[in-house]
Amino acid sequence: MGKILVSGLINIETTVKVDGFPVAYAPVRYPFFGVNSTVSGVGYNVAKALVTLGDEVHFLSLIGKDLAGETVHAQLKADGIPGGLVARELDQTPQSVIMYEPSGRRAINVDLKDIQETPYPPGLFEFAASSTSLAVLCNINFSRPFLAQMKDRGVPIATDVHAISDLASDYDGAFMQYADILFLSDEGLPCSPEEWARRIWDRYGTAIVVIGLGGEGALLAVRADNRIERFPAVYTRDVVNTIGAGDALFSCFVHHYNESADPYAALKRAMVFASYKVGVAGAADGFLNRTGLETWCEQVYGE
Repeated sequence: MGKILVSGLINIETTVKVDGFPVAYAPVRYPFFGVNSTVSGVGYNVAKALVTLGDEVHFLSLIGKDLAGETVHAQLKADGIPGGLVARELDQTPQSVIMYEPSGRRAINVDLKDIQETPYPPGLFEFAASSTSLAVLCNINFSRPFLAQMKDRGVPIATDVHAISDLASDYDGAFMQYADILFLSDEGLPCSPEEWARRIWDRYGTAIVVIGLGGEGALLAVRADNRIERFPAVYTRDVVNTIGAGDALFSCFVHHYNESADPYAALKRAMVFASYKVGVAGAADGFLNRTGLETWCEQVYGE
């Protein structure tokens, strides 16, 4: 089994705890231990989760030639994530600010800088692609050229398009077209998740579709079995912040599916993994390792 290739965003993430939404104006607030900055971003979250679960990864991303870029490389080393394919091609590293309330609801602000106009070095991609068994291509522009290249190599592609309500989307259409495993959220869907999954099957023929349902759990649609099933949410610990829950669900599913090729078992484990993850504030924190995940699965499912 080859490595899992992950291509996606890294940013410096600042989380801010608020009492509730809408946020009442105040010239100064003092939320002690409620403001934290970490390295995050969808690509980083997925790569860190996979490494924590014991996978070997090739991690492709773009960061800046600034101080924040130095911080990213230091954190990659601290987290045991290979950083040799994280290219410093940008002038500034992307940043985000996320406000979250006690219920877990959040408001996300992302500044991508010039990452959407900057290509990833093709030579580095070729090096990584030669030993890859599955490609996680996050829906950021520099991942776009890899879709057809991975398909031509016969490498399965997994992607997460997050919140989407238009299957003809100019931005996400190619990611949906090439995906063998497609994740998305139920936020803003124009119909039921079951109907949306069928529409994805009809338009793209996607083998596996997972739709996150927030506190209600997730929906799994497996085209080969003509089966669409809801998986209820599980409880492991209290929710602190739901940011990164979808990335955690996606990552753990990819991890287990890459090993077992069983989408049903993969989603059950991913539900536990994501439930535990949201017990912390940061999107890149709170991941169970392989042993911890199996222990929690035994407690939740009795198996």
